[in-house]
Amino acid sequence: MQVIALYSNKGGVGKTASAVNLAYLAAQSGYRTLLCDLDPQSSATFYFRVKPKLKKQARGLTNPGKAIDASIKGTDYENLDLLPADFSHRNLDLTFNDAKNSKDRLRRVLRPLRRDYDLVFLDSPPTINILAENIFRAADHLLVPLIPTTLSVRTFEQLQAFLKENRYKTRMLHSFLSMVDRRKKLQREAEIEIRNRFDNVLTASIPYLSLVEQMGIMREPVPVYAPRSTAARGYVALWAEVRAIIDGDR
Repeated sequence: MQVIALYSNKGGVGKTASAVNLAYLAAQSGYRTLLCDLDPQSSATFYFRVKPKLKKQARGLTNPGKAIDASIKGTDYENLDLLPADFSHRNLDLTFNDAKNSKDRLRRVLRPLRRDYDLVFLDSPPTINILAENIFRAADHLLVPLIPTTLSVRTFEQLQAFLKENRYKTRMLHSFLSMVDRRKKLQREAEIEIRNRFDNVLTASIPYLSLVEQMGIMREPVPVYAPRSTAARGYVALWAEVRAIIDGDR
């Protein structure tokens, strides 16, 4: 089982949309897939038409095994399950901080799932705290959406510095361009800078299109309701690169 975290310390970069679409495409490719919604806003859970609630024993995600298993929900798609968000997730950083081995709680919670899943995707909230460090320790690969703007680049630099200072394996870090609008000169210039400046920037990019925003209305992955769209092709290309990375680690 490999764990892929969609993470950014900046909000509004298309992280959840990417997590949902990648998880769907992984499942369609035959991988037994679980998407864990760790964000108290529960957007990924909403997209899959699931009620955002964990069973009482699983709240706080501190009890591995049956407590978590009992909260996992099926989706409308073969090979794809969901661990829904819960409002208690707003306090996950505090819960983990008070626990023994506080930075390894999430990894321990996910460990018993390895017999049931090939891939676990984590949809992460935009913070750098004890929850983020749990995500960094649990993940085999960290996928970071980058909007080609100055602020997005700045927060990515902060993330890189944090990982390096705290001795996390930076080779697990991969970024990709998200919400790209090539009609804008500044974004075109920023895209060139990002690709020249940073390592492990994936080739695929996700365009800034209202079609992606329609996920909130359709409550489905983009390849389901618009399979021939530019956005769907972007996610398919992104999944192809992610798949090559994870298959290379097997």
